[in-house]
Formats: sequence, C-alpha cells, structure tokens
Amino acid sequence: MVGATAASAEGEKYVLVSHAPDSDSWWNTIKNAIALAGEQMDVEVEYRNPPTGDIADMARIIEQAAASGPNGIVTTLADFDVLKGPIMDAVASGVDVIIMNTGTGDQAREVGALMYVGQPEYDAGYAAGQRAKDDGVTSFLCVNHSIQQPTLVDRCQGFADGLGVELGNSMLDSGADPAEIKNKVLAYLSANPDTDAILTLGPVSADPTILALEENGMAGDIYFGTFDLGAEIVKAIQSDVIQWGIDQQPFLQGYLPIVVLTNYHRYGVLPGNNVNSGPGFVTKDALEMVEKFAGEYR
Repeated sequence: MVGATAASAEGEKYVLVSHAPDSDSWWNTIKNAIALAGEQMDVEVEYRNPPTGDIADMARIIEQAAASGPNGIVTTLADFDVLKGPIMDAVASGVDVIIMNTGTGDQAREVGALMYVGQPEYDAGYAAGQRAKDDGVTSFLCVNHSIQQPTLVDRCQGFADGLGVELGNSMLDSGADPAEIKNKVLAYLSANPDTDAILTLGPVSADPTILALEENGMAGDIYFGTFDLGAEIVKAIQSDVIQWGIDQQPFLQGYLPIVVLTNYHRYGVLPGNNVNSGPGFVTKDALEMVEKFAGEYR
C-alpha cells in the first residue's frame, strides 16, 4: 500500500489501479501524488498494479479492489475491451470510479465513471507531429514499448497524421526490455539511415534510445522528441539530445481524482467536465521546476 494515511473520521478509502509493471519508474509520480492527496484530504489511499503489466491480471485487481469495499476506485483504461467489464461491475456494486491516464472521456462515460482525468493521446501525438513538421521532419521512428496498449499506438498514429505521412513501418514494437530496445533502435537506424526523427513514448523507451544514439554517434544530430518526463529525459533535453518532452502532468492524474472523489462524497460536488492534464511541451528553456521535481512530482 502506497502513501496510506490513518483513515479519517468518515473512514474514506480510495484505491488507484494502474496497468504499469513494477519496472516502470514513471509511475512514482502517481504514487507520490495520491500519497499527498491522501494526506491532505485525510483519507486512506492504496496503489495496486499488475507486477508484469499484464492487463488480464489488472482486470482481476480491479475486481479485488471493488470487493474490498472502497469508497472509490481510480483506474487506467489501458485496454477497453478487457477492462470495461470489471469497471462496470464495480460501478454497479456502488463504487464510484474515475478513469485516469489512459482511455478517453467517451470511454469513461460508457463504463459509468464519473469523469476522465488525463491526456487525449491521439491529440497529443498530432500536436507533436505538427510541431515536428514545422521543424522540417518528414520521416520518423516511433519506439513503442507496449504495443498492446491502444493508447500508445494512438500516440504514434497521431504523430504520423500530424506530419502528414503514413505510419506504416515507422512504429517499432520494441518490447520493454532496455537492452532489447537499444538493440532494436540501433538496428532500425542502421537499416533506415535517412530517418529524420525519433519519437519515444516514455522513459521506458526513451532511456535506452538515448543510449543507442550515444553508441552510434547520432545523439544531438537526429531530431528526438518524447512523451513524458523522467530524470534521464530531462538530462537529454538539457544537453540538446532531446528537443522536447510532452508533459501530461501525471501528478494531476493521481492527485485530482482523490481530491474530487473525497469532495464528492463529503459535499456532493463534482466538476462538470473531464480534465485534460496535457499535452504541454517542455523544452530546454523551461526546465528549472521540471529538473527540481523530475521523477517525484513531474
């Protein structure tokens, strides 16, 4: 259990369920956010996830969380077809649900959730593609470390559409193993030397890609953008290896649902709209606060 506090006088308890494997350090910001929200709102919070990132395992975790009788569940919707059943069952049992991070506002409404807090992933990819197009990019490699997640494919597709090119073979199914990612990126760039740009989808794929570019001598010479932030990504932005990172503000994705649910249960108040936590582009000239809190709250 992460960041749990002593239960408040009302005894509220909230569970956040993510699809992330234990190895994905990006989610530390989410854990810190719900811990802070739990402390400030004086409620009990708990973080649960499938250790290997298995979505079927996540579905069972949602079922178990609902059976534990919390006041609310905050969950990602990484695979709509697999997760909609357990989420709808939780709602039917009387548990209030907020969807965060992955999924869409429409999907949140379809499963009966109160709202969605997160980044519209296709739109974020499209905005990134337009930015890259303005910078002269015409071809790219999208390093997808979790190709089974539709939302990550949306990022790659949006980028391609923003550039005005076909996605085709530009999306690499890299897997999540750092050594494998590095080797696959090196092999792709060797076989496709005219590639203008690289897009990674988070620290899991960005960090090994940075190492690959350092090894083949392309660091700083190839256009490189990434989703999300992390310590190595921030260093790479600072050293001009990465041009920009797309900040979806994971702190808000963890923090706001706990605050919203608590106030909803205590006072019956609820925001009238979903919350878009991103995208925001972080570049070298806006790194001070990001550097200070990277991997903790940013």
